[in-house]
Amino acid sequence: MRVMSEDFVGATEGYRRELLAHCYRMVGSLHDAEDLVQEVYLRAWRGWDRFEGRAAVRTWLYRIATNACLTALQHKERRYVPSGLGAPGNNAHAPVELAAAETSWVQPFPSAAADPAETVAERNNLRLALIVSLQYLPPQQRAVLVLREVLAFPAAAVAQMLEISVAAVKSSLQRARATLSNLDAVSEQITEPSDARAQALLDQYIAAFENSDAAAIEKLLRSDTVLEFTPARTWFSGLRTCLPYLEHYALGSPGEWRMVPTSANGQPAAGAYRRTAEGRYTPYGISVLTVAEDGLVRITVFGDPGLFPAFGLPIDYPARRTPMCRSVRRIRGTPVDR
Repeated sequence: MRVMSEDFVGATEGYRRELLAHCYRMVGSLHDAEDLVQEVYLRAWRGWDRFEGRAAVRTWLYRIATNACLTALQHKERRYVPSGLGAPGNNAHAPVELAAAETSWVQPFPSAAADPAETVAERNNLRLALIVSLQYLPPQQRAVLVLREVLAFPAAAVAQMLEISVAAVKSSLQRARATLSNLDAVSEQITEPSDARAQALLDQYIAAFENSDAAAIEKLLRSDTVLEFTPARTWFSGLRTCLPYLEHYALGSPGEWRMVPTSANGQPAAGAYRRTAEGRYTPYGISVLTVAEDGLVRITVFGDPGLFPAFGLPIDYPARRTPMCRSVRRIRGTPVDR
């Protein structure tokens, strides 16, 4: 059995985190992106002896990663959030409709907090609104847009990666821009609050749920707040429907919820635990908040307990909370400071 050489590891390992983010942008799924990164490194290791250094190692790895993603997307349906499945619900008191079992959902991405520059970049390039909007693009247009606009590779380099002409790169980029310009997901303009204000909004959101405080929730919501939660296809837009739904169906009684703060897609987030009949708190999902200076613009709840390990969140609710920003998590063996 071949062992990865020290020169291969030294030359490639530093790109693992950004390749994970790249694959995530392409496929919209954290779990699929993790699998793809493992495949990328396996392909790169097998081809290392033939790598002649005519391109930078980073460019070479991105070529492998992009083509692995394009292959994976050949037989995949688009991934959704509930607001992509139809119009918002107009009756907060009616039972929500679950999506079809085969619906593929966009997943959140754990944010890194290693240095402020990386965090700012992630806010721009990993926002949920961007990830959702990318799902509307055909795979090749998606690849061109990400490689050119997010990663700033030259058109000639992108053409070589995708084995198409420079003219085809420019045409694909133009079509991708036109598609995104018509999507509500990317036209959502908000005034970014300071980090302290964003943290305060997250703390208030957590306290409101843990105390089942409808009045506190109302103070956090804007008049145009959007509320969506997988695996339901029903979603709500506006205070008139969001608040009654939260008050009557989501908040429950005091102590029903416990939450641990975290960060996803460069946005404030919380891991939510729900109390069982036996009094234990078990994982429910990840709530991702889109915040503005004047309150919550969007609450997207990913009802998938399987996301908790990737966010460094325990399966059992911790009796004593520790600051999540000081923990170290691993994504399938890759340490990431948070």
